[in-house]
Amino acid sequence: MAEDNPHFDSLKEFKIPNYLFVPDSGCESLTDVPNCPVLVFINSKSGGQLGGDLLVTYRSLLNKNQVIDLLEEAPDNVLHRLYLNLEKLKNNGDKLAPILEERLRIIVAGGDGTAGWLLGVVSDLKLSQPPPIATVPLGTGNNLPFSFGWGKKNPGTDPHSVKSFLDQVKKAKEMKIDSWHILMRMRAPTQGACEPIAPLELPHSLHAFHRVSSTDTLNMEGYHTYRGGFWNYFSMGMDAQVSYAFHSERKLHPEKFKNQFVNQSTYAKLGCTQGWFAASLFHPSSRNIAQLAKIQVMKKHGNWQDLHISHSIRSIVCLNLPSFSGGFNPWGTPNAKKRRDRDLTPPFVDDGHLEVVGFRDAWHGLVLLARNGHGTRLAQAHRIRFEFHKGAADHTFMRIDGEPWKQPLPVDDDNVVIEISHLGQVKMLATHDCRSKSIHDPLTTATSHHDDDDDKDSGEDESTGEEWRKFGAADTFKVPDEVDISHLS
Repeated sequence: MAEDNPHFDSLKEFKIPNYLFVPDSGCESLTDVPNCPVLVFINSKSGGQLGGDLLVTYRSLLNKNQVIDLLEEAPDNVLHRLYLNLEKLKNNGDKLAPILEERLRIIVAGGDGTAGWLLGVVSDLKLSQPPPIATVPLGTGNNLPFSFGWGKKNPGTDPHSVKSFLDQVKKAKEMKIDSWHILMRMRAPTQGACEPIAPLELPHSLHAFHRVSSTDTLNMEGYHTYRGGFWNYFSMGMDAQVSYAFHSERKLHPEKFKNQFVNQSTYAKLGCTQGWFAASLFHPSSRNIAQLAKIQVMKKHGNWQDLHISHSIRSIVCLNLPSFSGGFNPWGTPNAKKRRDRDLTPPFVDDGHLEVVGFRDAWHGLVLLARNGHGTRLAQAHRIRFEFHKGAADHTFMRIDGEPWKQPLPVDDDNVVIEISHLGQVKMLATHDCRSKSIHDPLTTATSHHDDDDDKDSGEDESTGEEWRKFGAADTFKVPDEVDISHLS
């Protein structure tokens, strides 16, 4: 244990006393109040064996009760129990409880889906002092950790690496980021199921809120209505199809996915086999975004407006954070002309707007490797609505914060509606040099006007340089080394 090792005496500032987890266990005598008490949630199955190793290390260094394996207990149960006990202790005059509540920070180790799960739970509890959250990159994409300066590579799991991470958490700054509500409504079928097609069900971010109950005002008779939230992105189309193929393969053969390198390599190969690099040849035009759905957007104060999308667009991303598909920023920074003519701004994480970006195929995505590279900027919106009508396709693919599913589309004269709206804000922990920017940061708004002055929308340029094709990109756009690209383009 850490208390038996003088080298780790400093870990006392991160430890939470046991009596805060075990009611009526008696107060502990503390000489020093913890300066940075942390509650640690770890998905022990994330990152192959790394999640399990990280769990063992954290439990050896801290109080075991403050390190939770998400496979053993859900975060809402843990947080509800802890805050209920804190409230009882405060009412009984405990002087330590309010200090710990004020200083508490959360660490979550797992993929983007796991991090989003924690964010959703904290947001849902509506605490008077919600704790800020730091994310440890253990997944494949790791967009959330990367956006806030925690990197995108799996961390070390030895005691010194964990201690180093804890020190970074202590020094981290708090940032507010927008959270987004997503509602999906579809008519209950007269026969068969309306659930997404096996082997995957809806993602955690929709399950966390469950199907809307019959008493909820959002419910409509004769319809199945789902609701949830996200913090990074909602995407639809070919990129989600590749992600779905990867997750399906991993679920069927978990023994093949033991480390991040193998996961990313498999992801890249699936990008080729699914036709993402030759979508114009193999992807049915009936599944292009403009053929599938009518899309409307709304600014903060305004009316619904139809969003025109080119018929070549096969993937659309609604982005909250400046990180997608392993760390790239598909929106970039619009130059002065774009800001003036199209009323576009840099991507701030707390401005109440999502950035909506389109991609034609994976080659188009490789422009992100170039300086000032970005996807086709479609809009910035406070609310977005997708209406899917009966058409040539019977399904499409969708993804929320790294979790994909196969979504059935209408077979009768009806529609499936997805509406995304601003919900509120949550608190994240970020390093001081992180890429996420706040609209309230004067340095951000002052410097952004000098960026991207030679900007050119990638939607205006159909070519992709041969040199870009030779480089590895993010997971969604990466070309495996052993694949002969001459047979793809």
